[in-house]
Amino acid sequence: MPQDTPGESGAGTRRGPSSSPPEPDAGSERPVGLTQDAGWEIGVSKTLPHPPSVVWDFISGDEGIAIWLGPGAELHREKGATYETDDGATGEIRGYRPGDRIRLTHRLPGSATDTTIQVAVSRARSGEKAVLRFHQERLADEAERAAQREHWKRVMAHLADALG
Repeated sequence: MPQDTPGESGAGTRRGPSSSPPEPDAGSERPVGLTQDAGWEIGVSKTLPHPPSVVWDFISGDEGIAIWLGPGAELHREKGATYETDDGATGEIRGYRPGDRIRLTHRLPGSATDTTIQVAVSRARSGEKAVLRFHQERLADEAERAAQREHWKRVMAHLADALG
């Protein structure tokens, strides 16, 4: 996936859906973060000084879930299982691969549409380190993408602090 800045992924020059903003002039680039299939998206990643199993156990446990998804959420491993956070955000598990990734829908209270969030853990290229990635797609527009970029950066910092 093309890189916006270190640790953040975007969409580069992929074409957007017909419901997205007007097509740019011929030869100009599509806004970063706008894709054909998933609309606006944002990705944030960080290499952490812990083995992947330690990071996975934390982010898939109650304390980690409360940090990245919200307090009160209980995630069940079965596809189709639903969740609700204390603040009223709701969603459904779309995929759960232990030790690898969780993919789910997410709808904030008052929102008419779902976004899709994926959290993934992989082994870094060097040493016993892990790469933690958050990716969110189907965002409403560029403003929501910018807001979620800041949100996921704060979440990542909080998770890194909690892991020590």
